[in-house]
Amino acid sequence: MAEQKKMTPHPVEVTLSIIGGKWKPLIVFYLLSGTKRFSEVRRFLPQATQQMLTMQLRELEQAGVLHRHVYAQVPPKVEYSLTELGQSIEPVLRQMCSWGEWYSEQMGLEFQRLIPEAEAHLEKQHGPRTLITQAE
Repeated sequence: MAEQKKMTPHPVEVTLSIIGGKWKPLIVFYLLSGTKRFSEVRRFLPQATQQMLTMQLRELEQAGVLHRHVYAQVPPKVEYSLTELGQSIEPVLRQMCSWGEWYSEQMGLEFQRLIPEAEAHLEKQHGPRTLITQAE
């Protein structure tokens, strides 16, 4: 009998399995501006329940995208930061933001910048965002 080859997921599928969904890209984008406590992340995403946010943070930690540091104190203090792997997602998120802005402009939609400090961090690190819309 012929041996079947195991199919690996498409790279887009791999990426979406790690940072896909409603909250994960926003969490990672927010953490690009630096280490945050759980309460800061929660304030940034008030629409996410505490349970959902905890689950998303744990999944990102398991994927190696973020680091969770628990301080041995009462009450407990937990901080989240991006790992080197997590920081490598920055260009992807920047391009997603640029495309979202471009799309909104094309459709006549208004959008809100959710995280001024993260936007400022990105501008400082890499200059203004640019969108490549066609090959030149």
